Amino acid sequence: MRLFGFAGWSGSGKTTLIERLVPRLTARGLTVSLVKHAHHSFDVDQPGKDSWRHRQAGCSEVLVTSAMRWALVHELRGEREMTLDDAIARITPCDLLLVEGFKTAAVPKLEIWRQSLGEPLLFPGDPHIRAIATDDPGRFTDRLIAFGLDDIDGIATFVLSEATDGQARR
Repeated sequence: MRLFGFAGWSGSGKTTLIERLVPRLTARGLTVSLVKHAHHSFDVDQPGKDSWRHRQAGCSEVLVTSAMRWALVHELRGEREMTLDDAIARITPCDLLLVEGFKTAAVPKLEIWRQSLGEPLLFPGDPHIRAIATDDPGRFTDRLIAFGLDDIDGIATFVLSEATDGQARR
């Protein structure tokens, strides 16, 4: 399984870029999966639904399955947060595993950055950032590979050339 990550501040457009990128990658015949780190409490259940009620009642895990999909929700209940390596170990093998939000992971990454957010750049302090996708790519061409946010084909080719085999390291 090959890995490639996406890093950037909240609101920079990571999810939108990945959403546009995945169809280009799957059109090249690849199976693509994703691991996303959320920095806050999140819920895939709807309050009041059976699975939510079972989790609220104290179940450690609730697996919901249908003819279309399945989902497993695991409550940590004081256990340590999952590492990227933990998540990778649970993913069904695929050709390319995209990683969103594990900023400190030692995997090749693309930084997504917008000046309008007013946040600092990540790449000067992260040697794993190989390129940047931004609304002002000309600003960075002297420092690293830079893509416009709409250069989806160029980013797809770059991701495939930079994706690495093996496990992630924190």
